[in-house]
Amino acid sequence: MATTAQRIEDLTLFHLPVETAAFAEAPDPWLAKAREQHPWLATSTIGPVLTSYRAIDEIMRMDDALAMPGAEIAEIMGAKGTGWGDFAEEMLLVRHGADHQRLRSSVSGAFGPNNVKRMRPVMRETIAALLDEWAPRGTFDFTKFAANFPVRIMFALIGGDIAKLPAIISSLEVQGTSFNMVVEDTPRIEAAYQVLWRFVDDLIAERGPEGGHGDLLDDLIAANTGGNITDKELRQMLVFLFGAGYDTSKNLLTLLMDSMIAHPAIWKRCGQDFDYCRKVVREQLRLTSPSNTYRVTTRDVTWQDVTIPAGTMLLFPLGISGRDPELFARPLEFDPDRTDRTAPLAFGRGMHICLGQFLAQANVEEATHLIAQRITNPRHAGPPSWRSFCGVWGIKSLPIAFDPAPARAHQPA
Repeated sequence: MATTAQRIEDLTLFHLPVETAAFAEAPDPWLAKAREQHPWLATSTIGPVLTSYRAIDEIMRMDDALAMPGAEIAEIMGAKGTGWGDFAEEMLLVRHGADHQRLRSSVSGAFGPNNVKRMRPVMRETIAALLDEWAPRGTFDFTKFAANFPVRIMFALIGGDIAKLPAIISSLEVQGTSFNMVVEDTPRIEAAYQVLWRFVDDLIAERGPEGGHGDLLDDLIAANTGGNITDKELRQMLVFLFGAGYDTSKNLLTLLMDSMIAHPAIWKRCGQDFDYCRKVVREQLRLTSPSNTYRVTTRDVTWQDVTIPAGTMLLFPLGISGRDPELFARPLEFDPDRTDRTAPLAFGRGMHICLGQFLAQANVEEATHLIAQRITNPRHAGPPSWRSFCGVWGIKSLPIAFDPAPARAHQPA
């Protein structure tokens, strides 16, 4: 006889204080209590939170039942009718079906594995140049160092003038907090969005309709002139790509450095063995990654005898999904050689899986290998501070001290 599913509103669930600084810094004690009360669900001020790897993995694949809550977030933030509010409601992540495929196809080739492989020499040259500038200092805030790397790669991918980089980094930083749903931040988010809009508008004007560089910007302009994307979508797509390319890699690299301070032997090996770096990055993606995301159910969803009604805002904590003790032995231990090799959920699932996942992983793999050669014996020079857990999570400030080392004569190809 079939079991009747329970409605989620009839369950007694543990409340996770996801909006607090204490939760952002150390979520595990609360998660353990939540799992004692229910194996895969908890509550929060935002809505139900999925605390199980399997629940996140399987429910996120239900593309017909989920939507990115762009309009809902714009409403909560009081941003309706603003530039950023339009962006929240219209960007790639909130599109569906043929409309989503139309936009995604305009940029997907540039972020595929083959093109990312061709970008690896640029990544190595970029991080080596940054290390020549920063490594002799012996101490700095690692987040500020890391902020310079991935956005330079995006400039190379799009063909932007690197001289304009300093003017947009601060705006990209603000933009990265835009989906953390801190209402008081709305004015500064809108101001940052306008800076980025003007930047990409100038970029398009300077390039002109003829292109000629053979890069991603040329592809997007061609899609625009060919009628595949509108003028507004072209600019929104560039803002989206700069923001996504900046945040994911920068925060992942900073999280990895924080992990490595506690594992000096692993860090030393990263400087010696590039293939080992790949395993280290994968393990970081499992343990702690930058992105937590939302979805709204567009119909009733039933999973493991619990029904979630249509119109429910769900929080998918991708950044800690790999800490599920049901799937991973010793889930809080950093072990690049672990045998339980279940794929991390850091980049999501379903049709909205992160477009730049291959670029982000390659960025951090190449950076880790070279940074470990030049920044040796890293240690905390002050306590790290954390960003809000909801939305783009990560470390806001990571002061480190280290022993500088000179560049090696022959960098690996």
